[in-house]
Amino acid sequence: MKILIVEDEKILRDSLVEGLRLKGYAVDIAADGEDADDKAFCENYDLIILDLNLPKMDGFTVLENFREENLDVPVLILSARDGIDDKVKGLDLGANDYLTKPFHFAELEARVRSLLRRKTVIENTVLSSGALCFDTVTRAVTVAGNPVSLTMKETALLEYLLLHKGRVIKLEELIEHVWDINADTFSNSVRVHMSSLRRKLKAQVGYDPVTNIIGEGYVIREEPKA
Repeated sequence: MKILIVEDEKILRDSLVEGLRLKGYAVDIAADGEDADDKAFCENYDLIILDLNLPKMDGFTVLENFREENLDVPVLILSARDGIDDKVKGLDLGANDYLTKPFHFAELEARVRSLLRRKTVIENTVLSSGALCFDTVTRAVTVAGNPVSLTMKETALLEYLLLHKGRVIKLEELIEHVWDINADTFSNSVRVHMSSLRRKLKAQVGYDPVTNIIGEGYVIREEPKA
């Protein structure tokens, strides 16, 4: 899942990037409102974390512009402005949540998980396909209760496939949502990570739960083909 962090304070921005990447998210950054405005329209994000006090263009304007074109991607305002008027204005302009600074990273992460589940209309924190389960809170993967060791990128691929279970996911979509803006779209990275993920899952499940439909993409399934 790919997140855009819009924050002009470098120390906080770097801390958020590090923390979210360690949790397996692909993260892009914008340090001012104009850059955020450009990236929000040019890239496909699953969530935007937006500060309000930004140089060049304030966060309210970024949000208002974004909501004129996109009503689906959740926006979490992260701001030192704790007045009720700012909160009401942000929510009225289309923000999905509002968290004031200072904050605990654990709470931010919980709100991120909640917004991402809401985006895909999933309320359970555990995603599953047959005996295969992924806990979005602990990031743990199990098969029939037995732990499966995956890399962060393999985990992110599995999470995206489970969030969209039953739908064929194109290679380009995986790059857009599991890799950050610096990804090389011509590299073989997705196929390499996907191959490793499928091999590990097959060893535990007993069959390959991920089907590669040639020319279309990947889809996760619960049972082996007859």
